[in-house]
Amino acid sequence: MPALSAYLNVWNTCLVILQKKGFRTWTDQGENYFFAERNGWDFMADDPIQLLGLVAIFEHKNPTRHDEYWWKIEEPWLVESLPKIPPDYIPAYTRPIQ
Repeated sequence: MPALSAYLNVWNTCLVILQKKGFRTWTDQGENYFFAERNGWDFMADDPIQLLGLVAIFEHKNPTRHDEYWWKIEEPWLVESLPKIPPDYIPAYTRPIQ
């Protein structure tokens, strides 16, 4: 069992985090999209978890202007080379509570 998974009960936490980061958030109920904006940089996703992920890319890249594909990282190309089995690790849920 992972320590955290992408489920509906995580949505509010993601929205709170986005707002604490200074993003304005809203939804378009007709289209079922979620939006965030800060300083003119705006993002759209199918759910708040994806929205927070897009903002994480923005924060990692820290662009100073909007260029085409400002978000892209091409090297290394990991999409097809990820391992098919997990590495050895001790899951957090099996560790004793301290």
